[in-house]
Amino acid sequence: MNLKQELQQVSNKLDKTKRKLAGAVDRGDKAIAAKAKLELTKLNNQIASLKTKQTRDVNQQGTDVKSMAFKRALTKAEQADMGKLKKSVRGLVVVHPMTALGREMGLKEVTGFAPKAF
Repeated sequence: MNLKQELQQVSNKLDKTKRKLAGAVDRGDKAIAAKAKLELTKLNNQIASLKTKQTRDVNQQGTDVKSMAFKRALTKAEQADMGKLKKSVRGLVVVHPMTALGREMGLKEVTGFAPKAF
């Protein structure tokens, strides 16, 4: 299971536990409410840990891409025929500014990174 799916699954468990806690409080069931509160803190800690790992992974990816020797913005024609461009340039990594990696790198336009000039 990848990180994004795991984060979603833990988030869903958190929502269920919140509903369980609200129901227990309405009924006045203190034992179940206490158990749900413990589960809530555990899930919140797990979510924080997963988000930290996700951020660390994106930062690592960013440093790997930034370390490539050559970068330049891609023209609209190159963006339209991405398959041809990727076949002609070995090791090309295309980063879009709206992705997590693009936002982390502070890009304003679609940029290609490669070991050699293209």
